[in-house]
Amino acid sequence: MYHSAVILSRRSKAAMVVALLVVGDWLSPPYLDALGFIIRAADLPGAPATVAAWRAVDFTREEVFAVPTRTGDVPARFYRPGGTIRRTILLMPGVHRDGIEEARLVGLAEDLAATGFGVLTIAAPDLQKFKITPQVTDVIEDAVIWASAQKQYAPDGKVGLLGISFSGGLSIVAAGRPAIRDHVAFVLSFGGHGDLARVMHYLCSGQVLGDLERAKQSSAVVGADHVGVHPPHDYGVAVVLLSLADRVVPADQVAALSRGIDGFLLASSLAMTDQAAALKVFDEMKAYAVRLPEPSRTLMTYVNDRAVDKLGPILLPIADGLKDYEGMPALSAERAAPPLGPVLLLHGVDDNVIPSMETVLLAEHLRGKAQVTGLLSGLITHAEVNRTPSLTEVWRLMRFWRGIMNQ
Repeated sequence: MYHSAVILSRRSKAAMVVALLVVGDWLSPPYLDALGFIIRAADLPGAPATVAAWRAVDFTREEVFAVPTRTGDVPARFYRPGGTIRRTILLMPGVHRDGIEEARLVGLAEDLAATGFGVLTIAAPDLQKFKITPQVTDVIEDAVIWASAQKQYAPDGKVGLLGISFSGGLSIVAAGRPAIRDHVAFVLSFGGHGDLARVMHYLCSGQVLGDLERAKQSSAVVGADHVGVHPPHDYGVAVVLLSLADRVVPADQVAALSRGIDGFLLASSLAMTDQAAALKVFDEMKAYAVRLPEPSRTLMTYVNDRAVDKLGPILLPIADGLKDYEGMPALSAERAAPPLGPVLLLHGVDDNVIPSMETVLLAEHLRGKAQVTGLLSGLITHAEVNRTPSLTEVWRLMRFWRGIMNQ
């Protein structure tokens, strides 16, 4: 599973067309730029597409090249808009095997480039292996150091930073580090987290830590009154098991169990684009589980069966023990120095991998420490949500993206 840009059901798209036509007649150019981006991201047809095409700029997608980091070179690609670059955005994908080649990431980069942003996509190798580690934050920091020093990308020595899913929270951590905090024009966390240990607790238990009723009263996040709790997605629990495999099974079983979980997560990723290939890998992983020794066999069976209710309780005490892990400040925005530039937090209200409560809690934590803007939206999601958007939601999302256009 992967945080994408704006994911809309067919019913939602139809309602959105009507809403956009209502407001589109009297929007100023900055709002039209934001509106055009939303239309492109949602792939809306008809009159909205005409509006988007009117405001769009041509761009080129350049060849993949390497960016140096302390953990080695990582692949990158630049999307270059025609004319003057509004600002270069360093776009970091979340937990996904395909990295910068992931189809929805490519679509988001193209939509941003068509709005006039230069977009540099860079993938952290550990996230491509479904692992959330302090090294990911180091890669983000090193990528900003490199990009901000390139005059063609950052004439003023600054870039925007946009992290998706777990890259969102890690991008905020990186943006506050002394080496780059003067070189980050803004940082946007798209469906990200404030505290990784808190997210792992949710994925294992279904419980969101924090005062839910108080969170609904937050004035730091637009739409906070809609924050809620949803059963966690099985994909997220599998990621937790992969991260904790060496703490759950004997040392001589870690590699084999990790290969099985990796295969399941690969199949889950394939399911978004190639159902036939995904089903084949899922079947292979079921056969693979039978060949494993205990306790790996049982754990892998729980993964294949998507048995969150059985796997979660096994992992919960181990996950909760990580709250004091020495590497947690590199993995959690609430435990790190805040960025100097604006912090923008965007989250799908029904997200069941990283709950939207994370954006509310993080916004409250940053209040008074950073310039923070937050939005919970029913128009974006993690696992697909079948919700018809209201005109208010459309307007809120346009206002949010307009703020990014001004950075």
